[in-house]
Amino acid sequence: MKGYIISENKFNREYIPHYGNKFLTGNGYFGIRGTMEEYRKENMPCVNMAGIYDKVGDSWRESVNAPNPLYTVVSVNGEKFSLPEKEPAEHMQSIDIITAVHSRKTVWKTEKGCITVVCERFASMADQHIIGMKYTVVTDFDADIEIITGIDGDVWDINGPHFCKVQPEIKDNYECVTGITGEKNISVMTIQRVHTDFECAKSEYSDEFSVYKKITFKAAADKKYSFTKIAAVKTSVDDFEWKNADISYETAKTEHIKAWRKIWDMSYITIDGDEKAERDINYSIYHLDCIAPRNMKDKSIAARGLSGQVYKGAVFWDTEMFMIDYFMHTEPEVAKTLIGYRISTLDGARKKAKEYGLDGAYYAWESQEGGFEGCSDYNVVDVFTKRPMRTHFRDKQYHISAAVVYAIVKYIRATVDTGILKDGAMEVIIECARMYRSMLLKKADGDKYEIYDVVGPDEYHERVNNNAYTNKMAQLVFKTAADMIKQLDENTYNELNKKYDLEKLSVVFEDSYKNIKIQEPNADGIIEQFDGYFNLEDCSIDTVRSRLLDDKEYWGGAYGVASQTQVIKQADVIAMMSIFSDEYSREQLRKNWEYYEPRTEHGSSLSACMYSLVACQIGNPEAAYPFFMKSAGVDLKPGGKEWAGLVYIGGTHPASEGGAWIVAVNGFAGISISDGKLMCEPNLPKKWNGMHFKLMFKDELYQIDIENNKGMVTKL
Repeated sequence: MKGYIISENKFNREYIPHYGNKFLTGNGYFGIRGTMEEYRKENMPCVNMAGIYDKVGDSWRESVNAPNPLYTVVSVNGEKFSLPEKEPAEHMQSIDIITAVHSRKTVWKTEKGCITVVCERFASMADQHIIGMKYTVVTDFDADIEIITGIDGDVWDINGPHFCKVQPEIKDNYECVTGITGEKNISVMTIQRVHTDFECAKSEYSDEFSVYKKITFKAAADKKYSFTKIAAVKTSVDDFEWKNADISYETAKTEHIKAWRKIWDMSYITIDGDEKAERDINYSIYHLDCIAPRNMKDKSIAARGLSGQVYKGAVFWDTEMFMIDYFMHTEPEVAKTLIGYRISTLDGARKKAKEYGLDGAYYAWESQEGGFEGCSDYNVVDVFTKRPMRTHFRDKQYHISAAVVYAIVKYIRATVDTGILKDGAMEVIIECARMYRSMLLKKADGDKYEIYDVVGPDEYHERVNNNAYTNKMAQLVFKTAADMIKQLDENTYNELNKKYDLEKLSVVFEDSYKNIKIQEPNADGIIEQFDGYFNLEDCSIDTVRSRLLDDKEYWGGAYGVASQTQVIKQADVIAMMSIFSDEYSREQLRKNWEYYEPRTEHGSSLSACMYSLVACQIGNPEAAYPFFMKSAGVDLKPGGKEWAGLVYIGGTHPASEGGAWIVAVNGFAGISISDGKLMCEPNLPKKWNGMHFKLMFKDELYQIDIENNKGMVTKL
């Protein structure tokens, strides 16, 4: 296992938002953006809480940021030295992905000499409530130093402020700030203890939002002066009691690194011959592990992880389609927690189905606590009129319920944990099948069930009929429900039969999957994305882009530049074929890949990994490779869609990173499950000499070794 340190060796104020994502630390309970300790809210520092939401006025609900315990600024001889106000002579920022320790070193030059600040910090993986920080100042001249370190309660929010009341407190041996949310009166408390081991004067003070500790001393030239801080974050919905309050920084750091070593022992992927690919895929794994809900109940992973409030901190289909695969083969308990979230939010899905006149369960497109639908009807602002534009993400993306069922299917296949069926998963499957059944239409002269008025994965084309992906996934739900009803143990069957007529439902679901319309390949072998897609204007992406009157125009919707063309946002038919690849010939897969890829704008970070996976499935790893690298390195590079006007829409991309893992393991390594056994049929890119990694399967641990495109599966 190699140690990879991701670093930037120059300060660039333009990239402050990007670095906040790139250098994220987290432990599933909260995520800490990779910002500098001295930053205030205008530079978007945050400690973003998992599963805690608040709504202010008519704005959308979003996740809540805790009071920030990292705030620290240094003054030398009465002059403040901080970024971004004071340009540094040298600057380095890094994250060691193996230890998950964030570091910075900043040097400012003055007439008297150099001032150096060094800081390291971590979000403890050993104790999910703890943050540790060590801050060091050194000058190459004698100086009077003042350090202000505290808990900043005036936090960054996109649609806040979410704390209707902030309570700074100074106690005998610690300081704390408690923020109370306005919507549900949830308390979010941050506590700090600061330790110094050098002669200094210390005092505490507070203002309206924050509490501070002031440390002053006379510094001798070239001598290092360090303080350490242990902070704890908790909410009123936790049962957390800080029993280990006196833990030292070094002990907390040691335990944190030990916990991460245990994770990496299970999850690290070695790639022989391509160090960049090895770095990027393990960086992706690092991000997934930073946001995994360990030791938590009924939690899931937001579409932007824990990097802030983007996308309202909501859970999308991203989790089930792109992330859960990694966890069910490395930490099945985390995967079980993710499914548990959908079980616990079933009533919310039922409520949404009823709202739209449907039976069963229609899971929220942007799911918050309790399955609350966070998505609004108006998600886009017209760049010309400045008016909100109606979109149909909330009400027509029915494929989210199928994603939930598909995740359950994958989980059971990988773990053989059928116990989740009696714990609520079977009811989820039945209710999702009931929803799709209530959507089916049959023309007077037709012999097939159809599904009208949907939005598939390609959001540029709204309200289409018989979207290939949606119909195929609905068929999967029907078949899963019908088959699993027959396989239930007697007790589970009898319990569910009290609520449902299972015999009748089994017949209904079997009829549904056998007779639903499935888009079949045409004479040229191409599957039509939806009814009438082939009749749309067939033009290039560049042609569509040339029609933009403003770079920020939305391409989709009723009047978007792409809506009447065959140009699509992201993988749709290709996403479907990647899931059901065994139902199509390699030639059919190839023809559809070659047809749709030039017509795909890849306007979503979820797209590249699907094209990469299908390229592997058609035996073309060289075509797959650049899409894989795009997915794995998505958060390593600046750019992308970080801003919509003045609203920040950036953040990390864990679904893309989970998709990269799927490509690496299922695509290049060729891992599959056949007849209940783990199979390895590798198809590596030319520059890869081998791969080595571990997998959990059916509660057994396996070592996968690939050399010279030959795979070996060894039970450990």
